[in-house]
Amino acid sequence: MKNLRKISWLLFTYEDYQNTTKWLLCRTKHRPQVAVICGSGLGNLADRLTEAQSFDYSEIPNFPRSTVPGHAGRLVFGFLNGKVCVMMQGRFHMYEGYSLSKVTFPVRVFFLMGVDTLVVTNAAGGLNREFEVGDIMLIRDHINLPGFSGWNPLQGPNDERFGVRFLAMSDAYDRDMRQKAHSIWKQMGEQRELKEGTYVMVTGPTFETVAECSLLQQLGADAVGMSTVPEVIVARHCGLRVFGFSLITNKVILDYETRERVNHEEVLEAGKQAAQKLEQFVSLLMTSIPPPGKAS
Repeated sequence: MKNLRKISWLLFTYEDYQNTTKWLLCRTKHRPQVAVICGSGLGNLADRLTEAQSFDYSEIPNFPRSTVPGHAGRLVFGFLNGKVCVMMQGRFHMYEGYSLSKVTFPVRVFFLMGVDTLVVTNAAGGLNREFEVGDIMLIRDHINLPGFSGWNPLQGPNDERFGVRFLAMSDAYDRDMRQKAHSIWKQMGEQRELKEGTYVMVTGPTFETVAECSLLQQLGADAVGMSTVPEVIVARHCGLRVFGFSLITNKVILDYETRERVNHEEVLEAGKQAAQKLEQFVSLLMTSIPPPGKAS
């Protein structure tokens, strides 16, 4: 276990991040202000980009490959509602066997490219009994459950060129953007209210047991997934503004008597049915992001 934890941070130097950044900047005219990480089944958001230019992860130096169904494995640059963006069509996960430094590698590259805002999206299971499949939850806070066991992407030597050694996370998700999100949601005239709550990360790839779901509820979590938190931690370490959404694609199993079971195919299908709403929402929110140089 000790050796395994060592490899979680002993993989990349500052020069590695610089080399990947230079590789990308030499091949695209775009200079993004906003980065968007698209979760399972939500990669079609990148199709809304104009003047788009894409790169397969396999082309990009130091990038891992996405191995999960529903993750295209491309980095796409372009314009979304007037903002220059870079979007990840597919993210990386611990359960794929990647270290946390691999999982979060793109975030520091985005920072070096000049990005000041990170938008995270994910497919998640609804722990809150009031949530329904298809609801969108604005992430107010998170619980880094792997962090309780010593898994944190900031473990190891700290490079001050990225951020400080000890990082406050009480304001991880930008309050102003959350307020603007609620305002835009009302303008969209949606029937269901925009939810807001706490996301908890588990490592996966197994879905949660009934007992685990009960425990997560007692911890105060409203939605559960297998991603997002490591990227948010590294983004805040770099001083990026962060806001994010969970698309509730299934309700967790809380009854031992039920014969229902969660599976990834159903998660993707539920994501397809509700993703257009989230895509429109994120697109509209672009106009609310402050101009460059005003990150919180």
